[in-house]
Amino acid sequence: MNLTEYAIRFIFETDWRNLPSEVQHQSKRCLMDTLGAMLAGMETPAGAIMARIGTEQFSGNQATILVHGKRTSASGAALANGFAGNALDIDDGYRLVKGHPGACILPVVLAASEVISSCSGTQLLTALIVGYEIGIRVGLIRHALYQTYHSSGSWGAVSGAAAAGKLLGLNAETLCHAMGTAEYHAPIAPMMKGIATPSMGKDSIGWGAMVAMTSVLMASDGFTGIQPLFNDTPNQEWIENLGRRYEIMNLYFKPYAVCRWAQPAVAGALKISRENLILHQDISRIRIRTFKAATELSCRHPKNTEEAQYNMAFPVATALIDGEVGPKQILPPRIHSSQILNLGDKLETEVSGDFEQMFPEKACAEVIIYTNDGRHFSSGRMEAQWEPPDTLPSDDELETKFQWLVEPVLGKEKTQQLVSMMWKFEKLEQVQDFIDSCVV
Repeated sequence: MNLTEYAIRFIFETDWRNLPSEVQHQSKRCLMDTLGAMLAGMETPAGAIMARIGTEQFSGNQATILVHGKRTSASGAALANGFAGNALDIDDGYRLVKGHPGACILPVVLAASEVISSCSGTQLLTALIVGYEIGIRVGLIRHALYQTYHSSGSWGAVSGAAAAGKLLGLNAETLCHAMGTAEYHAPIAPMMKGIATPSMGKDSIGWGAMVAMTSVLMASDGFTGIQPLFNDTPNQEWIENLGRRYEIMNLYFKPYAVCRWAQPAVAGALKISRENLILHQDISRIRIRTFKAATELSCRHPKNTEEAQYNMAFPVATALIDGEVGPKQILPPRIHSSQILNLGDKLETEVSGDFEQMFPEKACAEVIIYTNDGRHFSSGRMEAQWEPPDTLPSDDELETKFQWLVEPVLGKEKTQQLVSMMWKFEKLEQVQDFIDSCVV
């Protein structure tokens, strides 16, 4: 059996009833976290634009654009919801692929669930797990084969196709064509160019989700694709441990709505502020020691939401003044606050050799704050929060994060209704009821 056949067999044989209980539970946590990012992301400029594009350019009545409730084709819904999922940069990630699996998969799974006549909660969660497991392996292979750091959509398209193919019940041959088609047409987006010039393209997740959904529909109609890249892997164990090692358990989660590379510094700044009761007006200088990629984040004044997210100075200054970095902080008018911008002007970054050696397995930073009266305070080595295996968020913390993101969008009552549904998602008979609850 070749590795492609092995991966396809895993997709076919994965059954909710046979999954470890901790994996089942983790799938609900992932659903809640990614959905929260997606619903709140619809309120961003990128979310609004793509909701219009999804409706106007992908006409149909197959699936739902969340929050807005607009009906469009499955590909259009995957596109719009996919862009929203990563619009706030607060969705989950997997360290070794330097990207975001959940936002690549959930928009496709939701769209696919509306294409079939009936979809239960266990069907959707099982497809979600398949997407994570396949996607993380494809991401590892993609990064091993190409020197250029490619965005999440480049491998996320294959993960979305695997998950949607599982839901639509594609046979082995058709599923192989769907994943091959998704790989061939996936956005090969050079991620560091997106760091140098932040844009609404972000991690190319929205486009990858659209490619995934469209590839499954194309394959279902007889379109043929290349052999997907499983046989190209330099490490057979990545594929052969499917079903034995569940990488969904090794995700990190994000407490702040900014690039993960800036989050160790945000955590360090908050630690110093809370422990020493430093007022922002007393700060004369901020020094960040971190890994090289993080020093390439801009320290310029952001002109828009994306520039605020792919930034080092803005989120650190915001954390010191507001005590949080969420949707309110990275959207206008807060991104133009002179108070925040002036504090950010006092920040400088430098590469730490030790932290560079640890990356990408660990993302670390040290924050040193100097005050006007000659004192200085160090955070010590800080890692991004909510990392496996030691600092993962509790269920209560993820629920609080969901409420923080979603209540301003859907209101308190609907938000709590969604929370209750997700913790009991395996009992849900019709996913359509859940999707309908995600609409204003």
